[in-house]
Amino acid sequence: MAKIQAIRGMNDILPEQSLTWQYLESCFRRVVHSYGYQEIRFPILEQTPLFKRSIGEVTDIVEKEMYSFDDRNGDSLTLRPEGTAGCVRAADQHGLLYNQQQRLWYEGPMFRHERPQKGRYRQFHQFGIETFGMAGPDVDVEIISLSAALWRELDLADFLLLEINNIGSTEDRKKYAVALKDFLESKQALLDEDARRRMTTNPMRVLDSKNPKVQEILQDAPLLADFINEESESHFQSLTQLLDKVGIKYQQNPRLVRGLDYYNNCVFEWTTEILGAQGAVCGGGRYDNLVEWLGGKPTLAAGFAIGIERLVLMLEQEQKVPDYARVPINAYVLAIGENTAAQAQALAESIRGEFPHQGVISHCGGGKYNSQLKKAYNSGARVAIILERDDAGAGPLTEVKLKELGDSGQSRNLPIDEVLTALGEFLAEDDG
Repeated sequence: MAKIQAIRGMNDILPEQSLTWQYLESCFRRVVHSYGYQEIRFPILEQTPLFKRSIGEVTDIVEKEMYSFDDRNGDSLTLRPEGTAGCVRAADQHGLLYNQQQRLWYEGPMFRHERPQKGRYRQFHQFGIETFGMAGPDVDVEIISLSAALWRELDLADFLLLEINNIGSTEDRKKYAVALKDFLESKQALLDEDARRRMTTNPMRVLDSKNPKVQEILQDAPLLADFINEESESHFQSLTQLLDKVGIKYQQNPRLVRGLDYYNNCVFEWTTEILGAQGAVCGGGRYDNLVEWLGGKPTLAAGFAIGIERLVLMLEQEQKVPDYARVPINAYVLAIGENTAAQAQALAESIRGEFPHQGVISHCGGGKYNSQLKKAYNSGARVAIILERDDAGAGPLTEVKLKELGDSGQSRNLPIDEVLTALGEFLAEDDG
């Protein structure tokens, strides 16, 4: 019988990899809490119209990538391809947005049917933050500052570049789309099939083309900046001034539009050159119309999402996970001979209770002395605590052996009721 394998593009996170994930997650939580953001959790599965109305029907996500299906009631459901729409739905449904300001964060898996490659998977994970009820540009700068604080926390700031752009209002983009479509029609013979299709349905999506020849043609295309209204322009100028004052470096990219229809005014991306083609690590901006699009009252909003897999790749590639992030295995308790296992387990529990931040492994499964000791060395523990009985006695052992697993290899016998004191002294000396 053939073995069942994981679905292509949906990857297992193995124990040696999960340490990096745990470190990254702890850093993210520390940063968002320092900015006063609160966690929200919402379902992985939502009604399909939620994403069609928010993301835009003429986008790669909706047209090609969503995992959608009809359930047994005939309702069309979709595994969430991004987090903002679900966060908006949840916040509005539960009354968090009416006449209130909210700073929310979330993390979890998202799903898109893409061609799997390094840093881009069909099940991927994101951190996200969403703010509601604040006009900006101060909150725009706050969320950018929060992301910059995370890069500093992870020691990755030197590898990331902030790109920003002003995409104006919905009306601005409609006017721009007309001009862009006219330009693209004049170059129609040079465009690929995908660009020609998008040219008639949603011209701005052509700007997202990954085809180098199309991007070369777009160098002569009209600029969105020439169609931006005065209010949006004033907002953007204030934003750049604030970024300058708080010391965040940025680069203006007039071609940056983001791949989701709900954005307006400021949009931004943090990009890196050390991951090859998958250079976008974080993206976001304002989306002041989305709550209303989804049936709620007009609500000002801004946020961003971070690709966790790409940050994991950066942390591993640059070896940025510090040793202190690893929970040390400091003690390994061996049970040699008959009627020692229960007492060994009890002793291990006592050690964990006395030293809650130290890793303790209690050997399970039996085995001879040399076999158990080899496992103790392989575990990375600093000391072995050996309970050994030569006979088949049933009474508790009164003496144990404490064996250092470092270079010295020293060992000594001591009464079992002195183990905690001796272990504490040993760990203190070793740390010193």
